[in-house]
Amino acid sequence: MKYGVSKQFLLITAGLVWIIAGVNVLRIGIITWMNCTENWLLEVGEATVVFLLFYLLIFRKLYIKHTRRIEEKESEKHAPLSFFDTKGWLIMAFMIALGVTIRRFQLLPESFISVFYTGLSTALILTGILFLRYWWLRRN
Repeated sequence: MKYGVSKQFLLITAGLVWIIAGVNVLRIGIITWMNCTENWLLEVGEATVVFLLFYLLIFRKLYIKHTRRIEEKESEKHAPLSFFDTKGWLIMAFMIALGVTIRRFQLLPESFISVFYTGLSTALILTGILFLRYWWLRRN
């Protein structure tokens, strides 16, 4: 490949994409949370459970998988969006489409969306921070 980006650029881009996605999901979670805060202490606990489930069972493993895959790339130049593999991009597209559909057609109550999105977003943001931390510790 005559053009492309470095492994370091892929790590930075991955971190920023995860953080931006997390911030966007958090924005939706906070907006819906402001509309329905009946038992906020219970909802904070529920959001924490969502965070732990997504981070520990899914996102941490994806972070390890993708950082390992990026580090094992042999050439010096890479496609700018190759921090995910094809399966990762398909899963992301499906999750975005599912989230938009659920909100658009009001398939779940706002109380669920506020808790779920807040927990999910914090797991996304933390994973993005891990990509940036990995890059920072291995920068040249």
